[in-house]
Amino acid sequence: MKVNTMAEMMANGETPDVLFWVGCSGSFDQRAQKITKAFATILDKVGFKYAILGKEEACTGDPARRAGNEFLFQMMAYQNIQVLNGYGIKKIVTTCPHCFNILKNEYPELGGNYEVIHHTTLLQQLIDEGKIKMKEGGSFKGRRISYHDSCYLGRANSIYEAPRKVLEALDAELVEMKRCRTNGLCCGAGGAQMFKEDEPGNKRINIERTDEALETGASIIASACPFCNTMLTDGVKNREKEGDVAVMDVAELVAASML
Repeated sequence: MKVNTMAEMMANGETPDVLFWVGCSGSFDQRAQKITKAFATILDKVGFKYAILGKEEACTGDPARRAGNEFLFQMMAYQNIQVLNGYGIKKIVTTCPHCFNILKNEYPELGGNYEVIHHTTLLQQLIDEGKIKMKEGGSFKGRRISYHDSCYLGRANSIYEAPRKVLEALDAELVEMKRCRTNGLCCGAGGAQMFKEDEPGNKRINIERTDEALETGASIIASACPFCNTMLTDGVKNREKEGDVAVMDVAELVAASML
C-alpha cells in the first residue's frame, strides 16, 4: 500500500483532507496493524485524501499521563504539537479512542487545537453520504454481532450511535451485552493497566467482559479500539472459543463488506 506522509505531501505542495493518526498500537502491534490497513483501504477506496506522520509521529503520552508520569506526558505532547502545528494540521482521524480522547480533550491546554474524529464517526459519515457502498448480502448478513463500548469512546466522549449505525449497515443482527452504552464495562486495559500486572482479585476484567459478550450468542465481537481488541481476543482464547467467535474492529468489518 502506498500511504503518503505529511512530509511527502508538503514536498509536492499538497495538503490532505485529514491526517490519519495511526497511534502506537496501530503502528507496532501486529494485530492492530490489520485494523490500520483495513481503515487505510477504506479511505483509499472512497478516494479520501489523507496522510500520516510516519516516523514523525510519537506516542500521544496517554499511557504516561494515566500512569501518573505528567512530566513525560507533557514532553511527548509538546513534541507532537510542534510537529502538528508545523504542518498546519486542522483535522485528525484516529482508530484509537485513547489517542482520540487525549488529542481532542487534553492537547488544547498545551496549544494543540484540532478537529479530532474517531474512525467510527468518519465511517458513519461516509456511509450516510453514500460513499461507502456495501455488497448485497455481504459476508456478515444475518450474523450476530455484539458491540463492546470502549470507555474512552463511550463514557468519556458519549459516542455510542456511530459505531452501531455502521454495524447496522452490514445487515447483521446487533445484540447488546447486559452492560452497554453508559453502563458499559471496561475491557481491563485502560488507564495504562494494559502495561502492568493485575491487582489481587478472583477474576480478570477482560474475562468478565468476554463472558458477557459470549452470553449474547454472537459469533463476532465488534470493537472500535485496539486495546479492547487485544483484551477481548485474550478473553476469547482463555475461554477456548476462538474457533467460534471472532473479535474484529468496526473498520475491518466494513473493509470486508465494501464493494
